[in-house]
Amino acid sequence: MPDNTVAIIQARLGSSRLPMKSLLTLAGAPLIDWSRDRAGQARLVSSVIVAIPDTPLDEALARHLRTRDREVVRGPEDDVLGRFAKAARMADADYIVRVCADNPLIWGEAIDRLIRFHRKGGFDYSYNHIPRGNLWPDGLGAEIVSRDLLEYIDGKALEKSQREHCLNYIWDNPGQFSIGTFDPEEDWLKRPDLKLDIDSPDDFLRLALLPLRKDMDASEIIAAADGARPD
Repeated sequence: MPDNTVAIIQARLGSSRLPMKSLLTLAGAPLIDWSRDRAGQARLVSSVIVAIPDTPLDEALARHLRTRDREVVRGPEDDVLGRFAKAARMADADYIVRVCADNPLIWGEAIDRLIRFHRKGGFDYSYNHIPRGNLWPDGLGAEIVSRDLLEYIDGKALEKSQREHCLNYIWDNPGQFSIGTFDPEEDWLKRPDLKLDIDSPDDFLRLALLPLRKDMDASEIIAAADGARPD
């Protein structure tokens, strides 16, 4: 039987740098719909869950997702790791692909490549969401760990930063884990200079001014980003 690989998206409305970010509209759709729908295009992912805080503020986000029949799991705002572990248990996941709602342009093919790389290499943790030791653009990929490792981290992570940033325990203790990453196959996709995620109002404005569609593939996204650059 194939492994149950579940994508879990962390999202919230209480971001200090860009409040209400997940419900801001990009090219006619809220950012959370971009990240959720585009992650759902990955062929090797069996389901997509959105893990959000159980705060009154995030009730608006929960209602938005449920009106669209999206699977939602809620938990403590500051304990993202605990929220992830809860979602993984409820889905009975074997592997968890971590997706950040800050990445509305996440690419399903990048997720599939990550899953295949992780399975073949036998790593504890693999990633291609940021250009750290690889040539991927920032914002097209994701991270992956096994359910067993997520449960282990949930029991070991004690620092506040390790609970708020759910896989920081791995980066804080790299000698304990085998960490894998890889480059894109295509030369045009080797663009570590591109920032396609949204952390700040300036990031949102930059993407909001691009001619984006939710069904765009990576080549179209990169072309749109390059077309907006001054010569």
